[in-house]
Amino acid sequence: MKKKQSIAVLLLLVIVTVFLGFTAVQGLGKMHTGAMKNIRTGLDLSGGVSITYEATEKAPSQKDMDDTIYKLQQRVTQYSTEANVYQQGLNRINVEIPGVSDANEILEALGKPGSLVFTDSEGKTVLEGSDIASAEGVSTTDQQGQRQYLVELTMTKDGTKKFQEATAANVGKQIAIVYDGKTVSAPTVKSEISGGKAQIDGMSSLEEAQELASFIRIGSLKLELKEIYSNVVGASLGQEALSSSVLAGLIGVALVVLFMIVIFRLSGFAAGWALVLFTLLDLVFMNAFDITLTLPGIAGVILTIGMAVDANVIIYTRVREEIAFGGTVNRSLRSGFHKAFSAIFDGQITTLIAAAVLYVLGTGSIQGFATTLAIGTGLSMFTALAVSRWISYALYGAGFRSPALYGKTEHKKIFDFVGKRTVAFVIAVLMILSVPVGIGINRANNGKGMNYSLDFVGGTATTVDFGEDLSLADLDSKVKPVVQKVAGNPDIQFQKIKGGTSVIIKTRELDLAKRDELNESLAKEFKKVDASKIEAENISSTISGEMRQNAIIAVIIAVIAMLFYIFVRFRDMRFATSAVIALVHDISIVLCYYVWTRASVGSTFIAVMLTILGYSINATIVIFDRVRENLSAMQGESYRTIVNASVTQTLTRSLYSNLTTFITIFTLFVMASVRGISSVAEFSLPIIVGLVAGCFSSVFVTGPLWFIMKTLNGKKDIDAEVKKEDIFAKSDVAEVAFATAGSSKKHVKKDRSELSSTPRRRGKNRR
Repeated sequence: MKKKQSIAVLLLLVIVTVFLGFTAVQGLGKMHTGAMKNIRTGLDLSGGVSITYEATEKAPSQKDMDDTIYKLQQRVTQYSTEANVYQQGLNRINVEIPGVSDANEILEALGKPGSLVFTDSEGKTVLEGSDIASAEGVSTTDQQGQRQYLVELTMTKDGTKKFQEATAANVGKQIAIVYDGKTVSAPTVKSEISGGKAQIDGMSSLEEAQELASFIRIGSLKLELKEIYSNVVGASLGQEALSSSVLAGLIGVALVVLFMIVIFRLSGFAAGWALVLFTLLDLVFMNAFDITLTLPGIAGVILTIGMAVDANVIIYTRVREEIAFGGTVNRSLRSGFHKAFSAIFDGQITTLIAAAVLYVLGTGSIQGFATTLAIGTGLSMFTALAVSRWISYALYGAGFRSPALYGKTEHKKIFDFVGKRTVAFVIAVLMILSVPVGIGINRANNGKGMNYSLDFVGGTATTVDFGEDLSLADLDSKVKPVVQKVAGNPDIQFQKIKGGTSVIIKTRELDLAKRDELNESLAKEFKKVDASKIEAENISSTISGEMRQNAIIAVIIAVIAMLFYIFVRFRDMRFATSAVIALVHDISIVLCYYVWTRASVGSTFIAVMLTILGYSINATIVIFDRVRENLSAMQGESYRTIVNASVTQTLTRSLYSNLTTFITIFTLFVMASVRGISSVAEFSLPIIVGLVAGCFSSVFVTGPLWFIMKTLNGKKDIDAEVKKEDIFAKSDVAEVAFATAGSSKKHVKKDRSELSSTPRRRGKNRR
């Protein structure tokens, strides 16, 4: 790239950065009305709508309640993936939708959950609402170019058969759609429909089509529901939590950029610039995808910022290696990007596979996490492989060509990681076994293996009118101690009802005696509280059994999919097996933290586990990519030598990548701890534990584990590695890397003194 072109590219990137920065700052300042107007904040940050329904049936079965809750959950995700649906009392269902403020608008769009049937011209029911899998109002254009408004229906398996029989018997006749005893549509059957999909036409507008689709969707519920009341609820954590998280993110990014510049010099500046662009683009894309941000979501975004720098660490570590081999800066930059591509590509693709599976099979917060993970992963790959490349080449073309500006890899002695495998494996096994041991001890002491929060086990919702508008700070400092003393547990959630002085207090389940005690305590402490007007009902977990089951299935399928991809790419099941075992190890270590510290296991727990899932695989692939490369370049050497050299060569990357991610998460943890925002701290601390576990497994477990499986039936190789003395057993990492890049085995086996004394000639020979 010529100098004028390079300067033009740099100026263009400056303009793009400033424009995106202005857009993001303006949007974050206005959030709901500015450039980021489609990024919504969740119920815990800015509140939302809470709607309570009651089944018309006096004593509905638990199965019907569970089925209705699950289907309602599917309905409300159109407003937010973070929406919650849970049981309240015996026959009530509560719906909480974050990021919205108009309860009437939601009720109108969601529809009244009544009964729905399809009847023929003689009034006989041929299809029920539960036979409909989905209904969507759409706008299309016919062959003549005329606009049409349709409702597209998809039947369930049983509904497909019923619908085929009904349409076959009623060709040329009407089938009425009856909702709560009233006919809302009566389309004419044109032909027999056998595929389980149908269209209803004749609507005059898209709004009419969407309204009919809403009736059909909500009418597929098992139970007929009636609205009891709806509230606009205030944030459970407030603006301080949001500002703290944003501030932590900004500080984290600044610290990571500074760290990269100190370590990689000019390349670090390029990486930092790319990281800033990644952060800004991430905000723009979240706006485009209508993301709802909750605290775990914000923490997840901050985490992806830390992970985004990983690709740049891989690239610029390679560049420094090439410079150490004697290559020119230009050639080193090109070689560094080229050699880093496979590790970055494989790591990001496996993460995207996990995100896709989690999005398709998951529900609620799982889908929200998958969306932010996919956006962050895709953008990090783009900014690392494209934007960082443009910046680096442009800086070089603008005249920054001295090798001193880029640094070079220091020679490191190869460490015998394989030889230390017994110690590493013992530590890993002990940590894994400590999980069931800890669960057993906890069950013996208090009957519960883990400290499940309200999100998992449900509890009691107590609605109290305090007679004055208490701030969230007041609730934490004045109300929480009173409630905690009675409930005997710090797991307490507050929701303010906007436009009033009432507060919903959610605690672990309280029996009648505890409820009375709480009422009396609140009335005694707060003079404006009338104990006789306090209402309390049991609530189910916001994370239903179906959601947990879906999450487990999604994770299992995601792991299988990643294992298959690794097998295809590396053509060796040992790589895939080692990666999955390391993943199990990392997740077990985080579980160990939850078990032994009795940390609260709630919605953030799922996000933590999913984050470790993606991060662990990505870290392992970097090492395996180097092993794969060295298997070809170091032909004739023992597997032990290859593994030790590969792990040592990637050790710097492993430490730097974990450190940069640690910086962002630790900053978040410190900010949350100082400001007393427990939810953020509860998310960030186990992530830190997972980072340490991931670093340990990728360095000390995965490579040696692959070695054991590779040499399981190859005793000859094991004997050879013990007796054989080659240059790889004693030389520096840079020399090994140079030797592996040599053109012949004979060249590789030169005397070590010759290799050390002629670096320039070696670099020339390589070129």
